[in-house]
Amino acid sequence: MSDNIYMSEKFSSLPGSEKADNISSHNAAEGARSHGMNRVRRVLGIDPGLANTGFGVVDFCDGRYRMVSYGCITTKADQPHGERLLTIYSRLCAVIDEFQPDEAGMETLYFARNVTSALSVAEARGVVTLCLAQHNIKLGEYQPNQIKQAVTGTAAADKELVERYVKILLGLKTEPKPDHAADALAGAITHLHYSAGMTNL
Repeated sequence: MSDNIYMSEKFSSLPGSEKADNISSHNAAEGARSHGMNRVRRVLGIDPGLANTGFGVVDFCDGRYRMVSYGCITTKADQPHGERLLTIYSRLCAVIDEFQPDEAGMETLYFARNVTSALSVAEARGVVTLCLAQHNIKLGEYQPNQIKQAVTGTAAADKELVERYVKILLGLKTEPKPDHAADALAGAITHLHYSAGMTNL
């Protein structure tokens, strides 16, 4: 991947989560079940933004989480606006192609006093939503308080507490950085929390 994307160290996947190059996610899940394994759910969390779009990939199986990878897609302010959106789209497509998530989780767009900033985030969200739809990935959207509640157990949690709980839930040694990646991982955890009964067969 290019310099526009930060990628963390990759952790080993849970049993049954391997995605062969020539096998679809559906067939991989079927193969895992046929060998007596419980299905592994792979979720892509996304924190959209024009300058920084965080992503985090999380596996879930048998009641435990495993961080697969996380990072941040960055664009430069001096790039043409359309090119910045295209960068987000192409890099996110590359993330999806590499990790083949089954589902996705993202924070809903909330009211912001800075209209320019809100519009930029909305455009990035549109690109992300299009990318997910083209890859037939189910998207769950959650309010900020829902994410705080799912990750920490309280809707009053601040950003630092959310990052601390993300570290604990994923068994990491330190809080994931940058903040956009940590927020994306929180989105993935939240989706798994609220969609526990979902299947993607």
